[in-house]
Amino acid sequence: MQAAPPPAPGQPPMYGAPQPFPAQQPYPLQPGQPFQAVPFGQQRPATSGNPVGAVLLGLLVSLIVSLLYSGLIMATYKDQSDSTVRLLYVAHALVNGAVVGAVVGKVGYGSNGAKVGGAVVAALGALFGYANAIPYIVASSSSVQALRDLLESDPFFPAKAWWHGSSKDGGVDWLHLLGLLVAAAAAWGIAYLMGNKRRPA
Repeated sequence: MQAAPPPAPGQPPMYGAPQPFPAQQPYPLQPGQPFQAVPFGQQRPATSGNPVGAVLLGLLVSLIVSLLYSGLIMATYKDQSDSTVRLLYVAHALVNGAVVGAVVGKVGYGSNGAKVGGAVVAALGALFGYANAIPYIVASSSSVQALRDLLESDPFFPAKAWWHGSSKDGGVDWLHLLGLLVAAAAAWGIAYLMGNKRRPA
């Protein structure tokens, strides 16, 4: 039996004849290098901060600053003039906002959520720093029983004392509201500056 002649150039081979496979090309999406684990003791550079941790740490720092301010007011309220009380309040609002902003900016890397949270925390710290000193002043100038009776009849009287402040006609003390704005603006501004300084390139 005579073998079939080879196919002419340019024509497909006959049925059943073996065909060579072309060389396999690499897929375009194949990775060039395998994954390499980070060596022990080293960390990858952080690209974003921790907004929740920044706000919580800012809350802790604000609480400490507010307690120090309340202690100062409680220790010296008998010797303070009205202008001194107002000056110390604004100074406390500024310091509280600056400290909270520095912490939030350093830990949160300038996250917008962290900056908003820090501004709210600083404003609340300015308010409660003043209001927390009021019950002690009432107890010191009157008695503990008088403070207890006052709290039972009006639990929100420290906040009302902050709201009215040095107002003679029982209206709003606008300086106290301004203190909230000062604290919030200081926290936002310092956090913005610290976040831009620590933001990775």
